[in-house]
Amino acid sequence: MGEQDVREQSQAEDIRVFLRHLLRDVRAFERMLEEERFETGVRRIGAEQEMFLIDQFGRPAPIATEVLEAVGDPHFTTELARFNLEFNLDPQIFGGSCLRDMEWQIGELLGRAREAAQRCGGDVLLTGILPTLRKTDLEMINMTPNPRYYALNEAMNRLKGGAYEFFLQGKDELHLHHDSILVEAANTSFQVHFQVAPKEFARLYNAAQAVAGPLLAAAANSPLLFGKRLWAETRIGLFQQSIDTRRTTPHLREQTPRVSFGRHWVRESVLEIFQEDIARFRALISTEVEDDPFAELDMGRAPTLKALRLHNSTIYRWNRVCYGINDDKPHIRIENRILPAGPTPRDEVANAAFWFGLISGVLERYGNIAEHMSFDDARANFLAAARHGLDAQLGWAGAPPVPAHRLILDEMLPLARLGLETPHLEQENIDLYLGVIEERVRSRRTGAQWQLDSLAGLADRGPLTERLSAITAATRARQRDGRPVHTWELARIEEGGGWKQSYATVEQCMDTDIVTVNANEPVDLVANLMVWNNIRHVMVEDDDNRLIGMVSQRKLLSLVGTYQPERMEAPLPVSAVMQRDPVSVSPETPTVEAIDLMRTNGWACLPVIKDEHLVGVLTESRLMVIAGELLEQKLRE
Repeated sequence: MGEQDVREQSQAEDIRVFLRHLLRDVRAFERMLEEERFETGVRRIGAEQEMFLIDQFGRPAPIATEVLEAVGDPHFTTELARFNLEFNLDPQIFGGSCLRDMEWQIGELLGRAREAAQRCGGDVLLTGILPTLRKTDLEMINMTPNPRYYALNEAMNRLKGGAYEFFLQGKDELHLHHDSILVEAANTSFQVHFQVAPKEFARLYNAAQAVAGPLLAAAANSPLLFGKRLWAETRIGLFQQSIDTRRTTPHLREQTPRVSFGRHWVRESVLEIFQEDIARFRALISTEVEDDPFAELDMGRAPTLKALRLHNSTIYRWNRVCYGINDDKPHIRIENRILPAGPTPRDEVANAAFWFGLISGVLERYGNIAEHMSFDDARANFLAAARHGLDAQLGWAGAPPVPAHRLILDEMLPLARLGLETPHLEQENIDLYLGVIEERVRSRRTGAQWQLDSLAGLADRGPLTERLSAITAATRARQRDGRPVHTWELARIEEGGGWKQSYATVEQCMDTDIVTVNANEPVDLVANLMVWNNIRHVMVEDDDNRLIGMVSQRKLLSLVGTYQPERMEAPLPVSAVMQRDPVSVSPETPTVEAIDLMRTNGWACLPVIKDEHLVGVLTESRLMVIAGELLEQKLRE
């Protein structure tokens, strides 16, 4: 949970003062390392659980403030969007029954969240990306009213200097832009923490980096965004691009995004990460800092290092270092931000157990993995796993790449078992959670694969929105049952709740594959486009992709007999025949309202506009197709 006490608009002088405090905190941290002030001799684990709040139809429900008030539990806090919520698990000693206890507490807190959400007319869902999420859900109206979030958004927008561009390609392709950091809220994760001693930090952090690829390949749970099949773990690419403040330059200047895997192994100290992040990333927001860390140290107390913690919370390494205080004893943790939320608490704890075991096993067997493996290979593994999941080719410790599932079964699981047995975890728990990973990998049924298989199995069964609703509803039902995802049956269309919710708004009915022309292009082109694409209307856009007109087939027919291009010195431009500034609707418009508008005015086509840009077209022919599908469905019933 990030520092919430921030200035909503930090001026240049505020930032300078904050940076002075930040540098002082780093010096204090360095002194703490030299004087061995950090807690040692104990390893603790913990986690942060993010989740989606959904309505009765499985769509995002912006009720976080109401749910937080209803739940009344300090474990809970808000997230960036009003349809997200988060709770913190209590830290535990790494050993004994810690894994079983972690799953139990997730279930307990998840039950409280679900009960509170239901009192507010909603429910909760654990998933990396909600299948029913729409781009219109990511508008600023859904940002949680918290000064920290507004300050971050304002600062990052200022650095970016324009819209955020998103490009991801899998089986389908996503290419869009957005004007805020709220796209980050499309992702939810299960962030696990591992407390380490300063002297072992470099080796354990490098181990966490080295195992990121095989870990992610086994845990992937986010293959769909806006109905498009993208990466096995789309969260990885989406999160990096959602807060990427880099600007393009005419030169090959090397710049690191604020979300990154890192640039190299840690050589000796945790201090290297803090120093590199301060050197490479500007301070975005500031806060009042009153404590003097050196005075606190002189009095034998642990300093809060408020400036350092705030700056660190605005940099999103996939394995991030955290400073914390427990019973006035400072400690260092590695925070794993790689793992997605869901599909079930048991799957999540299995993923966590796999990670805990892997980093401990790597330390036990290899010492410093940096001496056995290149950093480039570790980073390449991570990106390959994000894109391809268990189908990725991964290298390990200098060996040639092999399929991810073979590496996990042959190398990683034995290594994880070694790492979990060393601190004397209960053998029954080790067998249970690593058994979940083994069966998931053997069956090749990750959460991501289950979603893709479900979508493929629902092909031609209703519109895409209904299929995505069915996947979401099936996830909710099977999640409550608690069995791990590799045992799930595929989603059925009947679970989607029926056709009504699938056609409720224009966004769900409109065509998005639109043929357009420019006002200066010839009318002859419009006529050919209509014939080639079997359409009766062509939209006219300006150079900034804003809708400025529309040409109808009826208008072109009215030119027959008068338009003789062979006698004209130049072809007739589209601007001469187009209907200017046609009436349009927004994607959020109820479909019933749009139909009434079309019927009342005798229109066969209605442009759909968002932020002055053409995003779709609702046509009479499209409505007839939908009506035919519904009629056939009703007759079959």
